[in-house]
Amino acid sequence: MNKKDIDYSLYLVTDRDILKGRDLNKAVEESILGGVTVVQLREKHISDEEFLKIAKELKKVTDKYSIPFIINDNVEIAKLVDATGVHIGQKDYKLDHARKILGKDKVIGVSVGNLEEAKLAQKGGADYVGIGTIFFTATKSDINEPLEIKGLKKIVEGIDIPNVAIGGIHLNNINQVINTGTNGVAIVSEILSKKDIKKASETLLSYIKGE
Repeated sequence: MNKKDIDYSLYLVTDRDILKGRDLNKAVEESILGGVTVVQLREKHISDEEFLKIAKELKKVTDKYSIPFIINDNVEIAKLVDATGVHIGQKDYKLDHARKILGKDKVIGVSVGNLEEAKLAQKGGADYVGIGTIFFTATKSDINEPLEIKGLKKIVEGIDIPNVAIGGIHLNNINQVINTGTNGVAIVSEILSKKDIKKASETLLSYIKGE
């Protein structure tokens, strides 16, 4: 897949804790069947060996449906499993270092929290940025102040690369988020905490498309 053709509309970020014992691969497959367009594997507190094992298995699912597969933070594992790319935070790998390891054809996304960071990421060659945190959320409890819609809109309008909004996005606020012009929404709990993951994904996608 050409990285310029990636559809960021409904971007799933995994969190096995939210699944409460349910199978990750099955959950991701259900989300894809419901309309998820990108999958990011996020694992914060496990060994590289276990991360690699999970990544290899999950990539089989995303490959089956030709869905872009992004690894959170770990550039080496992204390279080892031949993922579509990697997503890095402000305190993780330097963008130029990640690019040197992965090469020009891989996708590199960068988390940004303000317009200055977004412009630096764009200038540095990021393929997309994740903008957040938009609203308060349990999965990002370390933030001081959310960007909210006004902050999101400022960043979206100030850059020229694809971007996705993340943080506390649910059905009751997703329309406001989409109306800023962002290319997509990154979702965790609004998909993975639901009993019917496929239906939850379908519902979110219908909101995104304005149906």
